[in-house]
Amino acid sequence: MHKVYTKLDRIAGNVISLEADEVTYRELAMVRSDLGDSLAQVIRIEGRRVFLQVFAGGRGISTAAEVRFLGRVMQVPFSDALLGRIFTGNGEPRDRGPAITQNMIPIGGPSVNPAKRIIPRNMVRTGIPMIDVFNSLVESQKLPIFSVAGEPYNPLLARIALQAEVDVIILGGMGLKHDDYLVFRDTLEEHGALSRTVMFVHTAADPTVECLLVPDVSLAVAEKFALEGKRVLVLLTDMTNFSDALKEIAITMEQIPATRGYPGDLYSQLAARYEKAVDFEGAGSITALAVTTMPGDDVTHPVPDNTGYITEGQFYLRNGRIEPFGSLSRLKQLVNNKTREDHRSIMSVMIQLFAAYRETLEKQSMGFRMSPWDVKLLKYGERFENEMMDLSVNIPLEKALDLGWTILADCFEPEETGAPSRLIEKFWPKEIVKKEEEKEDQETATK
Repeated sequence: MHKVYTKLDRIAGNVISLEADEVTYRELAMVRSDLGDSLAQVIRIEGRRVFLQVFAGGRGISTAAEVRFLGRVMQVPFSDALLGRIFTGNGEPRDRGPAITQNMIPIGGPSVNPAKRIIPRNMVRTGIPMIDVFNSLVESQKLPIFSVAGEPYNPLLARIALQAEVDVIILGGMGLKHDDYLVFRDTLEEHGALSRTVMFVHTAADPTVECLLVPDVSLAVAEKFALEGKRVLVLLTDMTNFSDALKEIAITMEQIPATRGYPGDLYSQLAARYEKAVDFEGAGSITALAVTTMPGDDVTHPVPDNTGYITEGQFYLRNGRIEPFGSLSRLKQLVNNKTREDHRSIMSVMIQLFAAYRETLEKQSMGFRMSPWDVKLLKYGERFENEMMDLSVNIPLEKALDLGWTILADCFEPEETGAPSRLIEKFWPKEIVKKEEEKEDQETATK
């Protein structure tokens, strides 16, 4: 029988404190008040003094409330029945479906022993050229999407969920507007992808503590699927809301703040979640892609700044497009030499020419005269933006590589691209070569 405590020392927002014995960190408790029962979680221990975060909030709780510790950490159900379902941050059904109570697993466990990890070696295809061609996503990789409020990062995640060549999608939403939640749900349901997806959604109207649970719940379920041999892609949005929830609790507990009021262990809290990405030897994998919004587009803000030290690159989403400069997948070299022999050359050549196009735009804006080379770059840059960078483009990797050659051939002579001659001979569009030869023959006959 669990001991019941009936005296609270302090109530501050959603955090309550009392004196108790034999309590462990992250242990659950049941708090009984005039408004009913609510779960709470131990978030700090100082000697006999225990601090708990109440899931339903501190409203209605008095100092005489009953607290009963349950002797276990937060758990979430796991089975194939989760697929196609939508849950709250603490694992309760949000889709009005039946509750799942069998095979409960703990959340928030340690990351995988490095000795059990294997070197990333497989590409995750998404159908988005700016990812597949230029910054390939790799199984077991952890990557943030740096963006600002108002950018279409949630639609981008929805597209990746629809198109990614994986077995299971785990979507964790933190602080979502209700409209964004409905967009995710309706998009996945409309295109038939909900059947391979599990959603854990915390909206802005839900208790703060549930926001903190979403990554742990999502990654715990992902780990179980991966151990069953599934390739799992975890999509989280957004980690800045998660960090703000940490900040809110730290302020409530009167902790000494670090940069911009965030707790001093922000790096550790973020790393504990990102490091769950892994490729298991003899089993499946977990790949993590998480949105991080940057207040004021400031990459030195504590959340993106700490994230950059943990993850293996980043995608920058600006003006509705994945920016080629600044975006980086540090593991892409492990996979893009196994796709097609021209992959690396197309990637390098097209980005170099796009950089030259950006310089030409600056010259044009200052009124400089455009040379014939500048005119070619302007034509190329417009096609690159519309046919490769636009997020509405949805084509397989091989077609994207062929499209790259087509764009190059339409704008430049082969020798102007800087691509290797052997690749030009093999991949340069034959119909364009034929048209050029016919044009030369006509000019010769005219002369």
